[in-house]
Amino acid sequence: EALIKQLQAQGYELVKVQNEDGLLRNLRRQIELLNDVCLSDSEWKRLLPMISNEQMGIQEKTEMLQGKGYILNLMMDDGIKKNIKLIDKSNVFNNRLQVTHQYEVDDGAFKNRYDVTILVNGLPMVQIELKRRGVSIKEAFNQINRYQRDSFWAGRGMFDFVQIFVISNGTETKYYSNTTRYAKEQEEGSGSRKHKTDGNTFEFTSYWTDQENTLLTDLRDFTTTFFAKHTLLNILTKYCVFNVDTQLLVMRPYQIAATEKILQRIQTAIYNRWQGTTRAGGYIWHTTGGGKTLTSFKTAQLASKMEQVKKVLFVVDRKDLDYQTMKEYDNFEPNCANSNTSARILQKQLKDDNVSIIITTIQKLSNLMKPSIYDTDERLREILQKENIVMIFDECHRSQFGDMHKDIVKRVKRYMMFGFTGTPIFAINAVASSKYM
Repeated sequence: EALIKQLQAQGYELVKVQNEDGLLRNLRRQIELLNDVCLSDSEWKRLLPMISNEQMGIQEKTEMLQGKGYILNLMMDDGIKKNIKLIDKSNVFNNRLQVTHQYEVDDGAFKNRYDVTILVNGLPMVQIELKRRGVSIKEAFNQINRYQRDSFWAGRGMFDFVQIFVISNGTETKYYSNTTRYAKEQEEGSGSRKHKTDGNTFEFTSYWTDQENTLLTDLRDFTTTFFAKHTLLNILTKYCVFNVDTQLLVMRPYQIAATEKILQRIQTAIYNRWQGTTRAGGYIWHTTGGGKTLTSFKTAQLASKMEQVKKVLFVVDRKDLDYQTMKEYDNFEPNCANSNTSARILQKQLKDDNVSIIITTIQKLSNLMKPSIYDTDERLREILQKENIVMIFDECHRSQFGDMHKDIVKRVKRYMMFGFTGTPIFAINAVASSKYM
């Protein structure tokens, strides 16, 4: 009750939705409000199977929300097709947040009743499981696993739309994604839908923190920040990655903070015309296993969507360009990743207006700056000198030295340069290192 009252105070609408019929009635109304449309019964009957049907499971519904499938093309009664959005990603404040509790499922493998559910435009996207103080949150975690196994798929499987789980006993609170590390897959439920039956792995649950990386484990503190409307909606629409292994990865607080700092620096640099200076960039100091690849990937993805950014280059050393990284980038934008050592492919990509994000190697970028290419291509020079280009360097402590770096900053005039490193070289390190040089 305290949680629900707090969510109401934070702008959530309390709605009584206790079964699938009530959920679908509310969903219809919320979609009408989001899309400013009044659906006839026949139009709703055509739309509902597009949203959810027995052939869709967790993966398909997650891909729908996280990919491009959240906009559905509905044939209206007048014969005109209309785009119907399930969620507004361009302006998150257009989305409506509701909270309900004690939702009951009777047609699963077992009867279940869920604690607290967050609805986004009528779709259940966050499920909260609560335990008494003193009870391990591992019990809440295990209970959600049982729900996934026994009843989320029941009926139209509307709870397969849940993207994030939150577990708490009041004093300890954690969150995790809906597809966090499964062990095996087997057929369950109706039709041909596949459901993961081992559930998630507890070690991949995460704590939430504030900007200073202080843990916010108390449920009230967690709710104040994590469930702030703009924060939750940004996490759902911007700070999740549905990867090529069909797993939903929800970024951790420090990853979100790093990404937002870079995006803010880009905006500030463009506004103040700092491009081409050190004030237009910076570095991210990370630790091994901290999720650097996901952070840099999401940063590049979001930066490439900024209106005033022409190109985003993610630059790695040739020996660090692994197959998984290439797959993730190609999953976002087909053919943006190419490990070919020839600079001619990079040259072509830079001049292609349909390519906004490019993964390349430091060696290829260096070759592009040589007179044989740079001085003979007027269009290339025009782009590198006049357009805003974001450059993200992986392991920048190894790549940003000597003539290679000088050539890049000389040829690219409006760069905004960011480096990821596990080995930052501060002044004190440089002095200490010089003794051994």
